[in-house]
Amino acid sequence: MSATYPPQPWDLVGRGWITTWALDRAALPELPAGVRPVGRRGRAVAATMFVDYGASGLLAYGELLAGVLVRRGARVGLAITDIWVDSPASREGGRALWGVPKELADFGDLSTEPVDGELVASTAGADLARASFTPARLPGVPLPLPVTAFIAQTVPVGPSDAPGAETVWTPVRAGARSVRLARGRWSSPATSPLGWMTGARPLASVVADGFEMRFGA
Repeated sequence: MSATYPPQPWDLVGRGWITTWALDRAALPELPAGVRPVGRRGRAVAATMFVDYGASGLLAYGELLAGVLVRRGARVGLAITDIWVDSPASREGGRALWGVPKELADFGDLSTEPVDGELVASTAGADLARASFTPARLPGVPLPLPVTAFIAQTVPVGPSDAPGAETVWTPVRAGARSVRLARGRWSSPATSPLGWMTGARPLASVVADGFEMRFGA
């Protein structure tokens, strides 16, 4: 039985632990049709993040995602290639509304983790990824105005007897009370679906506190 999920847009609030990476394009998983990775000389930019969506938003759940920064013409967005949540409603809604390939995973209680504690996501008793973040001593910078970004995902189209697919760009609007630079440390076992990140070089890490996000139109 499929879980029920709310209609879009989703207004979510919470906290995020985010790292961006540089890696070879040859290592990338399959991307949506019609987009190309952002980067030069055979390189690409990826992002990984843990997110704790709190109960004051539309849905409360934990999340781990990985994606690749892509462009089509002048438009730039994130193609989410791997993502896990601990909410069946989030899983079903993400897939049906926006083509986000969510799977289920287990998380610790992200809301109780200290800012420099370890974040863990696992499935079937095996780790997907672990991360820890140590914030810089510099004060956080507010992001008071909604910043609009996009995700680019593949969604099915057409009748069931002749299915097709297209790339859809979904708007995401976000702001945060504080964004702090941090030192992020990530690890994944060789058997993790995130193995394509092996050899990636970290670019920057941040901790985003008190963020609000509207996902979808």
